[in-house]
Amino acid sequence: MLQVQFIREHKDEVLEGLKKRNISNAEEMIERVLSTDEVRRKSQVELDNVSAESNKLSKEIGLLFKSGEVRKATLVREKTSQLKEQKETLSKQKITAEKTLQQLLFQIPNIPHQSVPYGQSDEDNEEIFRCGTNPTLDESALPHWELAKKYNLISFELGTKITGAGFPVYTGKGAKLQRALINYFLDKNTTAGYEEVQVPHLVNEASGIGTGSLPDKERQMYHIEGDDLYLIPTAEVPVTNIFRGNLLKEKDLPLALTSYTPCFRREAGSYGAHVRGLNRLHQFDKVEIVRIEHPNRSYEALEEMIEHVKKILLELKLPFRILRLCGGDVTFASALTYDFEIFSAAQKRWLEVSSVSNFETFQSNRLKLRFKNGSGKSQLAHTLNGSALALPRIVAGILENYQTTKGIVIPEVLIPYTGFELIS
Repeated sequence: MLQVQFIREHKDEVLEGLKKRNISNAEEMIERVLSTDEVRRKSQVELDNVSAESNKLSKEIGLLFKSGEVRKATLVREKTSQLKEQKETLSKQKITAEKTLQQLLFQIPNIPHQSVPYGQSDEDNEEIFRCGTNPTLDESALPHWELAKKYNLISFELGTKITGAGFPVYTGKGAKLQRALINYFLDKNTTAGYEEVQVPHLVNEASGIGTGSLPDKERQMYHIEGDDLYLIPTAEVPVTNIFRGNLLKEKDLPLALTSYTPCFRREAGSYGAHVRGLNRLHQFDKVEIVRIEHPNRSYEALEEMIEHVKKILLELKLPFRILRLCGGDVTFASALTYDFEIFSAAQKRWLEVSSVSNFETFQSNRLKLRFKNGSGKSQLAHTLNGSALALPRIVAGILENYQTTKGIVIPEVLIPYTGFELIS
């Protein structure tokens, strides 16, 4: 959430940032914020003045009674009663303005970093890095959903029977490959200095608001109405909320955590051949990395996270590329996002497997996550997160790119985790 003071002092910069996001009514949104904030500030000033006058008169009443000026004291008391009513009116006005202001701020996305390119959609994203050679498969090569059926690795039919479409059942070596990847990712992250945490898979509304998942404009989160809880769309939500409301010490920064969780997304409106098999699921596994950083080095930390994900994909020997997302594709809460995509040889298309983002103070302002700087003043921290990695499309990439006439070869780095070298 943007800070009102920042909007007030950098209005043109905010409008330019929202223009980069292709928001047509940006000026109207900002004017409503500023006018509502003006009402809030004016109400606060008037409330403070009335309170000060009321306190002054209350002391005066006591002195008048002591000096025997009962009639005059009674008149002053009547005036304090009027001031009390005025205070109640101003207080209600202030509370209404504060609530309205918060709702307006919830609707405004983060301001993109200056390096974010202009663009309307994912077609305008900027490729900044590519590594590996796209494998050439023979004509008998199969997409991963056919390979999963052929080798009894994943049953999409069983998942549909048990729950519905988008909830696959992993079996045999498919389940072992899934577990191997989770352990491998966690080991890579902890070796790099990320502390592993296990977190709840359900969060309350405050946690969803804290990371920008709520209000859920696209209605992608599963909501449990009876308990007013939400299934997590990513481990980012519970992990980042570990620090909600905290006042950290500057020496505690940076904080780096990693967590494995299942993730749940409704994926409303996702249909067609491009979402077949593991390409788009309602439940999937992901290992996440989260960092809480000093604002002075958060972009250095972002580069470190990018290099970390690079190393994992290099070890898996999957061809991949990195995209800098344009203004029309960057997520609501992010200031700058890089997507990692692997090449699917059987599908002949790129599949997103990770997003690495810097949210700057957007989340920490909602979370009230601060640290005391060198001068002793509290300051908002920067939050970052990334997938390291999301499993479904990594599994799809391994099955498709590593398929041979003898079966599916397991990437060398995973063999100690799977206990087998070939799926046949």
